[in-house]
Amino acid sequence: MREVGSLKFYPAKRVLGEITVPGDKSMSHRAVMIGSLAEGTTTIRNFLMSEDCLNTVKAFRMLGVEIEVNPAAVVVKGVGLRGLREPEDVIDVGNAGTLIRIISGILAGQPFFSVLTGDESIRRRPMLRVVEPLRRMGAIIHGREGGKYAPLSIVGGELKPITHRTRVASAQVKSAILMAGLFTRGITTVEEPLPSRDHTERMLSYFGAQVIKEGTRASIRGEPKLKGRELTIPGDISSAAYFMVAAAITPGSEVTIRNVGVNPTRTGVIEALTLMGADIEVFNRRVWNNEPVADIRVRHSKLKGISMGGSLVVKAIDEIPILAVAATQAEGETVIRGASELRVKESDRIASIAEELGKMGARIETFEDGMVIRGPVKLKGASCHSHGDHRVAMSIAVAALVADGEVTIEDAECISTSFPNFAELLSSAVEI
Repeated sequence: MREVGSLKFYPAKRVLGEITVPGDKSMSHRAVMIGSLAEGTTTIRNFLMSEDCLNTVKAFRMLGVEIEVNPAAVVVKGVGLRGLREPEDVIDVGNAGTLIRIISGILAGQPFFSVLTGDESIRRRPMLRVVEPLRRMGAIIHGREGGKYAPLSIVGGELKPITHRTRVASAQVKSAILMAGLFTRGITTVEEPLPSRDHTERMLSYFGAQVIKEGTRASIRGEPKLKGRELTIPGDISSAAYFMVAAAITPGSEVTIRNVGVNPTRTGVIEALTLMGADIEVFNRRVWNNEPVADIRVRHSKLKGISMGGSLVVKAIDEIPILAVAATQAEGETVIRGASELRVKESDRIASIAEELGKMGARIETFEDGMVIRGPVKLKGASCHSHGDHRVAMSIAVAALVADGEVTIEDAECISTSFPNFAELLSSAVEI
């Protein structure tokens, strides 16, 4: 049931069916960006038609790229590495954190002036981790508190290659530096403490760039000739995760999700649920445009608590909120550490998910870098709030399936940033 600004969800008897989830958000962003820098036409099928990704389309149109958006595909008429033009206005990324960070790297290589801003959430997110290495490469960047926060002004131009070691594993930071590396004469390298998602490296290689990967190091040779390509975006594993957990925790459930991206840097949610005892089958494996794809079947099973940290947390960083929901139904303690990045997402996700699940009766203790969830508990109906965070909102919706009463989620419009048809798709799979 839908009210203005809110959604209501109810207990479910079971979750059943075969579904497909929308295209991967990370890949959709990157396909438009790299397609814009390529020579020739790039055709993107199964593009995620969400607010965030459409803001990327809008941004590159402002930079002079012709982009057609229709239900069958997004068609990008690439302008080449040196073909972007100075925007006539400020580029507003909305709520798209991926966009503001990665486009910063592209704009750092352009011989013109540009300004980036975003919504209130974006203007709170740390940008120095991107700004500092781009300044080392030669870009002139100003922003609030010395470049710590957006709005940012960027005057780019002649860049030099660097080797940069990040303090945290961040695909957005890595991607911004590698994108800037496209505009250098030489090899640009990023070294991380743990490997982050590698969609940028895979896609740049698919378009013709020379990318070298060695352990936690990723390097790119500057000034490649990128060629427009056709590609189909796999289903987003982060979106699939809500249905995986819904089936795992709701008795009598079985769900099959088709055409899901199973990039090994993103499968932490599958690994974590498997460790918890979930009945998960990954089958029909194949490759689409350098990205592994599979179908995933999940059946209800009894779950147990686990400890998560290190590379597993990095591979499941966007799925921690929904894994917290699974943990409320697992026997024993689930301990999550090393997840401090969650503090600077669309909301403080550690605090947000603990507060909202707490309203439903969950037993959660938070730390600076994670939380401990003690289960199992019988969740109760409650009035909850999204905190303006799409992943918090969708996680609470799944928790409602095993609650003992109605759950209302206020400020639920934020779901459209990544999964516009989430409520409808969940309703279609649920028996009440």
